[in-house]
Amino acid sequence: MPTHEKKINRIIKQLKERKSTKPVSLKKKAISHEVPKPSDKRYSDEKIDLNDLNEILHIDPEKRICIAEPGVTFIDLVTTTMKYGLVPIIVPELKTITIGGAVAGCSIESMSYKHGGFHDTCLEYEIITAKGDVLICTPDNENNLLFQMVHGTFGTLGIISKLKFKLIPAKPSVKVTYKKYNNIEDYKSAIWGHYENKDVDFMDGIIHSPTEYVLSVANFVDEAPYTHNYDWMRIYYLSTKQRKEDYLKTPDYFFRYDKGVTNVNPKSFLGRLFFGKFINSTRTLKLVEKFHRLIPSDKIPITVDVFIPFSKVSNFMEWYKKEVNHFPLWCVPYKFIRGYEWISTDFLHKIKDELILDLAIYGMKKKGDKNYYKIIEDELMNIGGIKTLISSNYYSESDFWKIWNKENYDKVKRKTDPNNIFRDLYTKTCRTMMGLER
Repeated sequence: MPTHEKKINRIIKQLKERKSTKPVSLKKKAISHEVPKPSDKRYSDEKIDLNDLNEILHIDPEKRICIAEPGVTFIDLVTTTMKYGLVPIIVPELKTITIGGAVAGCSIESMSYKHGGFHDTCLEYEIITAKGDVLICTPDNENNLLFQMVHGTFGTLGIISKLKFKLIPAKPSVKVTYKKYNNIEDYKSAIWGHYENKDVDFMDGIIHSPTEYVLSVANFVDEAPYTHNYDWMRIYYLSTKQRKEDYLKTPDYFFRYDKGVTNVNPKSFLGRLFFGKFINSTRTLKLVEKFHRLIPSDKIPITVDVFIPFSKVSNFMEWYKKEVNHFPLWCVPYKFIRGYEWISTDFLHKIKDELILDLAIYGMKKKGDKNYYKIIEDELMNIGGIKTLISSNYYSESDFWKIWNKENYDKVKRKTDPNNIFRDLYTKTCRTMMGLER
């Protein structure tokens, strides 16, 4: 196994010896967890090989700190840290999401109501610029703006080559309690109560319909009378509707949605019986990537996370029922840790709330000629909400930079990628996915 330094030197050599000025993409061992886009121009890009950047370099059990390369998957990370009675503070829902991808794509999960996103638990990044320079970035050194801006910028500011992040004590199992509500106001009150009291380790939920709200609150436990996992016949989001409580081994809790959040396949009992053990998020995405040219764009389900300021949730849900009306939704409360540098100053002024609700629309079939992505984007602009960029995006360039902070982005971009070989954020997330460059 080559040392980390040798891996870095190999990547630097690739960058410095490039003759072309055309954009590049990153070749990774793990599958991308962005929503598939058949026309995406990145399929034909020259690749920078990061395949071997997938090693855990150091765990300090006393300081509760881990240092690892960006290609480490969360399943491998949790398996290793559990040996020390520790886990990452934020563990995204799918086993093969990588820690580098969690930063670049803004991953959150059920500890986010206390701790924010995975990026908010990180202490330091090593970043390779397009010119092959290596920068150490922390919240308080000379590269502090790059440290903050790399969050959610999808690899357009440089290559994250090493991360240092915090861990938290864990117990062998998790007890989950499912609290049921029939209206949004009671649901919000329950969420807010747990947010204020910080009295549970985990909190997320499923909105099964406009009259069926389930809040899943959970805690680490030393012992469990039984444990379930959801890697074959059982479907986790349905269990939240059917059960009052549940026990899972801690890794099984973290990856309870790995077969799909609210879009589990196969859907039939017989399909799951014969094929369910073998079909998961990773295999599905690998098949889609391999056969992307054969998949019609209109057959790819609508997949998008929307981040709604807590005070706007009731109004948004009323609008949503009228204009979109797709259920179930995954619901993840998220603490707005700070006024993030990647959000524009004007847009930050619209966000008065310290708690945000992530509502995830997964597996929605397209209806008629409506562009639901654009409809949702327009409503979010009105209320001060934000959507993730992992799926299809239809912002105009001027509207895009009303949300994302162009001044800060350009300042860092001039330093890390002056020739724009990683593409800029708007182009990569809003144009390239449509098969366009500008």
